[in-house]
Amino acid sequence: MRVGYIRVSSVDQNTVRQLDGIEVERTFTDKASGKDTTRPKLDEMLAFVRDGDTVIVHSMDRLARNLDDLRRLVRLLTGKGVRVEFVKESLTFTGEDSPMATLLLSVMGAFAEFERALILERQREGIAAAKARGAYTGRKPALTDAQAGQLRERAAAGESKSLLAKEFGISRETVYSYLRADTVTG
Repeated sequence: MRVGYIRVSSVDQNTVRQLDGIEVERTFTDKASGKDTTRPKLDEMLAFVRDGDTVIVHSMDRLARNLDDLRRLVRLLTGKGVRVEFVKESLTFTGEDSPMATLLLSVMGAFAEFERALILERQREGIAAAKARGAYTGRKPALTDAQAGQLRERAAAGESKSLLAKEFGISRETVYSYLRADTVTG
């Protein structure tokens, strides 16, 4: 069976282009950051594939978070008798790979990891330059000052953080961030 794996970093990113024009019988799609260790569809795909299947991925950085993760996943899949094809890099791994194929996996994976690090560095530099110009104000607060005050009062009165998060339309972690900010400033 030909199985596709797609990962995009955010919910609004387009998944179509990754395996466009490539015939697969089943696709598993995660909408999670590459650094995120929780990728339920990857886990589902790993449990689904069997000996003789082929997993097709747009590029190495779509499958793995870093070089160690890439090697581990390719070894895991090929150990089950599953072929792994990376479209962008035009590489296929079967488990009976030559030393050259193993070297290519490591080198190409290292380049992908390096490229990601460069992107993050340029992003940080761009944000720092925009802040210096006064053009970057950061993310907008999730709550108004009045809402934040109300949240703190209700939490102090013992209301459930989970229920408060649901009511205010924010995550529990954001609730705790507002409560921590109150102890730092107050």
